[in-house]
Amino acid sequence: MNRRLRACLTIVALTACSRAVAQAPTSGELPPPGYGSLTRDFIAIQVELGDVQIRFVPLDERLLRLTAPDAYESLHGMVASRQAQIDSAAQASGVSTPGLAMVTFFALRTEAPFDPDNVTFTHRNQIYRPIAILPLTGNFTSRQLGVRQQASAIYLFEQPIPVFEPFSVLYQTSVSNGWSEILRRVDRERVRVQSRWQSERGDSTKSDSATAN
Repeated sequence: MNRRLRACLTIVALTACSRAVAQAPTSGELPPPGYGSLTRDFIAIQVELGDVQIRFVPLDERLLRLTAPDAYESLHGMVASRQAQIDSAAQASGVSTPGLAMVTFFALRTEAPFDPDNVTFTHRNQIYRPIAILPLTGNFTSRQLGVRQQASAIYLFEQPIPVFEPFSVLYQTSVSNGWSEILRRVDRERVRVQSRWQSERGDSTKSDSATAN
């Protein structure tokens, strides 16, 4: 591991420890879809190396509930339609609750090779490699793209992606700490969504109580 990469990982680890941010509530406590406003592009982490750019989109349901309705429908639907494959791949690896991400490779020039096995994320100085990769596009296994072509897959990791804490995404020797910047908006959106949802729940409860009386 080179000096630059070690330095980046150390910074991320220290930042994560200093935040003391609790991870998400359980799924039963999540606000329903439709309250969020984040776009798919906003929650995408970009990493570029040579002739290839990748976009890493966490598919954690806690994060997806903060996305705009069209983004939620698209991303949640993609996971739901492949849930059987995801469960099977996770079970084969002995993992009960895998972390999920959609990874897309973009070619910046013609005949650009890419290495799908070398996408990882780091959290608190630990590197997490994919335990399974489920292609979304037919050209994903070709490992080569024409100019402006793209290839996508769902990546499974051994633990949920820590979407409410800083983490880094790596592609080979290139690292992105872009989630730290994205996280500021995500935190604000969590507060806004929870406040709106709880306010509407409170109004609904009062209305139901008045009707009962």
